[in-house]
Parts: sequence; structure tokens; C-alpha cells
Amino acid sequence: MKARIGLVALVLSCLFPLAPAQERTLTKDWPAAEPAAVGLDSAALTALDADIAAGKYGLVDSLLIIRDGKEVMARSYSHDYGQIYGELAKHEGPLNHDVNGPYNYFSAEFHPYYKRGDLHTMQSVSKTVTSITIGSAMSRKEFPADLDAPILKYFDEYKIANLDERKRRITLRNLLTMTAGLEWNEDLPYNDPKNSADVMEATHDWVQYVINQPMAAEPGNVFVYSSGVTQLLSHIFKKATGKNVDEYAAQYLFQPLGIRYHWKHSPTGLPDTEGGLYISAASLAKIGFLFLNNGKWEGKQIVPAEWVKASVTSATKVEDEGRHWGYGFQWWLQPYGKSPEKFAWAARGFGGQELRVVPEYHLIVVLTGWEIIPSPQEPRHDELERVIAAVKRAMP
Repeated sequence: MKARIGLVALVLSCLFPLAPAQERTLTKDWPAAEPAAVGLDSAALTALDADIAAGKYGLVDSLLIIRDGKEVMARSYSHDYGQIYGELAKHEGPLNHDVNGPYNYFSAEFHPYYKRGDLHTMQSVSKTVTSITIGSAMSRKEFPADLDAPILKYFDEYKIANLDERKRRITLRNLLTMTAGLEWNEDLPYNDPKNSADVMEATHDWVQYVINQPMAAEPGNVFVYSSGVTQLLSHIFKKATGKNVDEYAAQYLFQPLGIRYHWKHSPTGLPDTEGGLYISAASLAKIGFLFLNNGKWEGKQIVPAEWVKASVTSATKVEDEGRHWGYGFQWWLQPYGKSPEKFAWAARGFGGQELRVVPEYHLIVVLTGWEIIPSPQEPRHDELERVIAAVKRAMP
């Protein structure tokens, strides 16, 4: 299942306008609880922790499990990324066209932790946070409420290549649900130079590159995972509100939740909404808890409940490993158990960034990692099923 990367930029880091990291934490940390106290089988979680530590799930940096608003398990796993990726960091390539800067994905200075601190790269989870920010701006009537309005009014049409009537019909809803119809290939490994996200980040103007792509389908008909269409949302948000997505999120999302962050910008100065966000695993869990509580945080409505519902309602089906996933407004809907109607809400990012929210069990599972090179032996990916099994084992 493809998540996101931020791949390459030809410009050195000194030319990238980088957003400052925010330092204040305004709300308390997660209260801790023993697994049994919130209905989880401790032995099952201990076994999962041991398997992650043994490397069976690849290069995992952290595991965080929240149930009923309490921290049940918080583990971190140390890896020497300077040693693991150090040689690759020296040479330009699909994951490194920015040797000295933040778009060198092998650089231990920028990945997976920003400046070797505690803010972890989120990669495509940035897409989900962008969607949440759009919902917040809509509630304040600062962003267009008509999701079915064409997007080309935010662009200079005379500058757009491959312009046709299908492209004129692309809407905000199409961007949010990855059904824009633009030609794009992000199914290739991210270290393949033909991956569309790689090609995009090798350009100076990412937005222009994306909007110039020829149409491959009628908007709304076909799901195609595209980091590019989320970057279009960065441009549209700035045009509509006069603010960058990261500025708006800082005021109306991160500050109320007490989230410290860093957000990379593209060469033209727009926030990298397809993958530039850095936050901690605990902060990512707060995003999940916000949605678990219909957009409320400590009694305050941060995101409209209607936007939460729409975001995690499947707009299209995606086939993966023989199972039907769903996709909403930049949220994956991950099937679990035997029932085809049971879905966890998932925000996912390149390298192993995973937020899963399971409303049925009031459960949040967060993983971060930095497994970025395809390996002959695919790591395990059944951690969500194992945590859900730990709930069931603890039931009377």
C-alpha cells in the first residue's frame, strides 16, 4: 500500500524556506495505565514488543498504544541511521538529490528525526493533517465550503499545459479523495527515479508540475494515489485563505492540542503538504484521539464533527493484498477482522509512519519507523491485528 514520501529537490537546503519548529506544549501528556486496567492482554503486547525489538517489523522507531485515553504501552527502539544509511547519504539519487539538506532521505540530520531531536518525520501523514486543517478552516468560513467546485479558478489557466475539459472538471473533492484523474505513477518503489513523486520533487515548482500533467481519466472515476494532488491543496489553501497550511494548523490545531512541530516547505515556499510534517508519536496519537472524539479536544470543538464523519467515510475502494480498503478525505480505511464492514481509520506515511484508530475498541495504535529501502524479506505488517487480538483475549 503506497504511502508518501518526500523525494527529491535539486535545490540545496539553504534555498529551502523551512518553517520554524514550535516549542510550547500546552496540554498534558497521556495518563498511563496497566494493560489489564483498560482491557488489554499484557502478555500479547509484550510479545509484540519483543518481535518489534527483534526486527521482525523492520526499522521501527516507536510503538504507542492508547486505549480509553490512557497510555498502555510506549516503547522506543534505537537504530543507528548514520551507520545504516550513511554511505547512501553521500551520493545523489532518487531519494537524495539534496545531499546537504532536508530532502536527503538518508541524512540522519533530517531523517527520521528532525535535527536529531524528538520530532519524527510523518511523511504522508502530512496529507491527513492537511485535510484536517482544511476542515477546520471550513468551519470558520475561511476556506470554500463547496467541495464540488472546480479548482482551476485558483490557477492561471494560460500557464497550464495539457488543458482540456476533463481537467476543468477537477474539484476539491477529487483532490481530497485521490480521484483527480491526472496521470500519475506512485506505485513504483520510491527509490525508482521514474516514480512521479520523485520526479515532482526534482523540480522547482511542484504545483506547476502536477497541474501540468495530462489527464488519464475522468475526475471522480478512478482512485490513483498521488502525492502531487495533495500538494495542489497547499497552493489552493494559500490562495483561498491568505495563509499557509502550516500557519493555520499551528493556530487552530497544534496549539489547542499542545503539539510541537516542524513542517518543511517546497522550493517555492509552500508547505510540503504531501509529506513535510514532523511531530512526535504522542502528538500523532492526539490527532487520532481528536477524531475518536468527533473533533473535540478537552471539551472544545477543534474540527467539525461533520468533517470528521466525511473524512473517514469511504469515497472509493482500493484493492490491497486481496482485501478492500477504503479512502476518505486523505484518510485510509483499513479492514480488520473477518467482517468486510469493519475498518480502522488510518493515516500512513513512507518509512513506517502509522496511525490507526479503532472506534469499536476506543483504541489508538501509533508506529513510527524509517524502513525506506525495499528488502528481499518483507517486514511483518500485522501489528494492528495483534493489538486487537490483545483486546479480545482480555475480554471475559
